Amino acid sequence: MELIEIITDSTCDLPEDLVEQYGIKIIPQLIIWGSDQFRDRVDLQPVDFYRRLGSDPQRPTTSQAGITDFQRVYEEAARRGAKEIITLTVSSAMSGTYQSALNAAKSAKIPVSVVDSKRPSMTLGWQVLAAARARDTGAEVNNILSTVDRVRKAMVQLVCMDTMEFLQKGGRIGNAIKWVGSLLQVKPLVSINHQTGLVEPVTLARTHKAVVEAMYNKFFKLLEGGKKLRIAVLHGNVPMEAEALAERIRTEFHPIELLINITGPVLGINTGPGALALCGYSEG
Repeated sequence: MELIEIITDSTCDLPEDLVEQYGIKIIPQLIIWGSDQFRDRVDLQPVDFYRRLGSDPQRPTTSQAGITDFQRVYEEAARRGAKEIITLTVSSAMSGTYQSALNAAKSAKIPVSVVDSKRPSMTLGWQVLAAARARDTGAEVNNILSTVDRVRKAMVQLVCMDTMEFLQKGGRIGNAIKWVGSLLQVKPLVSINHQTGLVEPVTLARTHKAVVEAMYNKFFKLLEGGKKLRIAVLHGNVPMEAEALAERIRTEFHPIELLINITGPVLGINTGPGALALCGYSEG
């Protein structure tokens, strides 16, 4: 049992093998689809989600993990022998999950540090991994939080989508609202502001190929030629395209770590099928 337990929510999109390797505890968000309610990546797996999203005219919604969900996991950690907890959540600008985690911490039996990642998906996931890896080197809580802060400030995340429909209907359109009313066939490219946690518009493209290329070029430009790259490729159930993008990254940039994962249902509601994202940072 680790003396410092790392907890996050299911929007982190971390590959399962890394979750198990580092003993990370994940609290699932909820997907509500008509009269059905599912726990993200527990009762509803991503592939099944995208399959239904493409055929079901009814749009799902989400519900954040509540205070009692975090209280339960905090209590379980204390029973296992944890002396402290670090909880990292999806951006507070996108969800009330951060506030739920914070409120639950007030009644916890052991100290809990709650971190607003300011990000979704693997840009939250990278911060969680940084925390777990720092812990496993023997770092104390303050040093772990400093490491996470440094990683967060270095993070770059770009997402390209086949349509604006899901972003708009999901209510997560942020400053990209200026694009509402644009031609329906345009493909949007957006970023996530690491200070505000909000969606920011980058550019529009006419074709899927063009928006993916724009994402690729912009992403590596923002990394400013940094070395020791840690990069994740996320996809909306287009694994072959994600693999091809990852292979291009391996060949051209030789990252020290490259992960591929399918975007989970909670975030997929907002990005839709066929979306691609690059999330990562440079260690130097």
